[in-house]
Amino acid sequence: MKIKISFPEERVKSPILSEIILKTGILVSIVSSRVDATGGEVIIEIPDKYYDTIRDEFVARGISAVPLNTPICRNKNECVDCGACISVCPSKVYGFDADWNLTMDIQKCVRCGLCIDMCPQQALSIKTDC
Repeated sequence: MKIKISFPEERVKSPILSEIILKTGILVSIVSSRVDATGGEVIIEIPDKYYDTIRDEFVARGISAVPLNTPICRNKNECVDCGACISVCPSKVYGFDADWNLTMDIQKCVRCGLCIDMCPQQALSIKTDC
């Protein structure tokens, strides 16, 4: 399961993730990270059975932790296959096929939302029903 951890500015310099790993013994994989002095977001992956434990530990420290279980959806009627999403995707979800049509490998998606922000046609979104 992928979880988005959102750090406010006042918590960025604290070793919160390390503390939680040491306390719980639950190993996590960092999928992506965008952190600076003003705050940040880290996407981690853990086994599903540990979600409640990990979430509770982050929440107890004043950190938002939400599951990323909703896929990125592409509206094929709006998409013009421009490839803007390709350039910003840290997970290489997007590509072109031999005919220059946009392709998606949704299994690689970390649901960071960068592609949604970049899409000039607003053809990408996070929805519960694609």
